[in-house]
Amino acid sequence: MVNPEAITANIVSLNVDAIVNAANSSLLGGGGVDGAIHRAAGPELLSECRQLNGCSTGQAKVTLGYRLPARYIIHTVGPVWHGGDLGEDRLLASCYRTCMAEAASLALKSIAFPAISTGVYGYPLALATRIAVDTIMNQLEHTKIQVMFVCFDDEVRAVYEEVLSPG
Repeated sequence: MVNPEAITANIVSLNVDAIVNAANSSLLGGGGVDGAIHRAAGPELLSECRQLNGCSTGQAKVTLGYRLPARYIIHTVGPVWHGGDLGEDRLLASCYRTCMAEAASLALKSIAFPAISTGVYGYPLALATRIAVDTIMNQLEHTKIQVMFVCFDDEVRAVYEEVLSPG
């Protein structure tokens, strides 16, 4: 098993097999990571996304990466935080599991995840990070995909590094 790592970077610049897009359910672009990925990938991405008929929360759909260094974009829709009593934890874990399943089905060797749902969707960072790391570590027992958690800044990376550190 290759342990995941946390890095501070712009996810659209990474030369990996796939990047994960924290998308909205329309898959047609938005703010934050979603908007940055759509802008960097170019108009072909929007054209392909229009054919996908959206995506449900906790699920994932794959497109080509177009103008990105990444060959693929795995779009997933994270839950909006409503206090934790509406199945948010289960849905967030499902995002990571379904993205890893898509990556495995494509025989990918590397994947980069943003901090899904922690931006405008309001998921508490520490809780979201624990769910992300625990879910990915469980998935890595069954696959050899190199996983990167791509953090917007060093403060977010520090939270990931704390959760990733042994003991």
